[in-house]
Amino acid sequence: MMRMGVDLGGTKIELVALCDEGRELYRKRVPTPREYQATLDAVTTLVLDAEASLGITGTVGVGIPGVVSPFSGLVKNANSTWINGHPLDLDLGARLNREVRVANDANCFAVSEAVDGAAAGKGVVFGVIIGTGCGAGIAINGKVHGGGNGIGGEWGHNPLPWMTAAEFNSTSCFCGNKDCIETFISGTGFVRDYNAATGQALTSGADIMALAATGDAAANQAFERYMDRLARSLAHVINMLDPDAIVLGGGMSNIDAIYPRLPDLLSKYVLGGECRTPVVQNLYGCSSGVRGAAWLWQKA
Repeated sequence: MMRMGVDLGGTKIELVALCDEGRELYRKRVPTPREYQATLDAVTTLVLDAEASLGITGTVGVGIPGVVSPFSGLVKNANSTWINGHPLDLDLGARLNREVRVANDANCFAVSEAVDGAAAGKGVVFGVIIGTGCGAGIAINGKVHGGGNGIGGEWGHNPLPWMTAAEFNSTSCFCGNKDCIETFISGTGFVRDYNAATGQALTSGADIMALAATGDAAANQAFERYMDRLARSLAHVINMLDPDAIVLGGGMSNIDAIYPRLPDLLSKYVLGGECRTPVVQNLYGCSSGVRGAAWLWQKA
């Protein structure tokens, strides 16, 4: 059986086709048209081109930077705003003459890493993307847990847990609230915090970590604050969900120094003072989301 996954992003649309064992059979990407009907055209063409090239038909799953509302059936919360308000799964299904499954891209990331990635075989996986923003998804037995409202895993828009007096009411989030986890532990939040403390104007977490490697005190202090905030944020998830594994993705997940530090820090905040939850780096990098879209169709 061939499974095709489509990553529908703001700048590019990518398709991969996987065989039953997860081996990649085909990959192609095109620029994203910033208009709904043209986006349907682009996805349809990608699918039909893949099938023509391989000589077989397959299932189709799509990851989007938003969700399909379980109430209206329309896309909402997508930063690719031209797909909001449309029944994307039904419209693509009509064009392709088959059911099309659509899920949030962070949930696709979690599914990918749970099925054959860094958390393969784990029952409950919390997949975190910490890059420009901060998102997360939940996979249970390799399948998306979207929740009754379709927002399962949207932990980045809860308040930072156990805030200090200095942290309280200190950041504003695009969602309209203050002190969201995203504003502290995204790469953007890491840079914001460092620049606010130093008066500098760095633009990336990698720049801060390069300074930290030279012994720069301000950079190391910023990283200490970041690690404590990340630990608090993940401990909050562990206290509620107690997942079998947490997988980190996005640009901040490439900071190797995170992984040996987290176990001791998590134990400070997890109820009971004990925590052995594996927190691991993703296996498939920027391909994890598109692979997860393909795995929205599980083996029979």
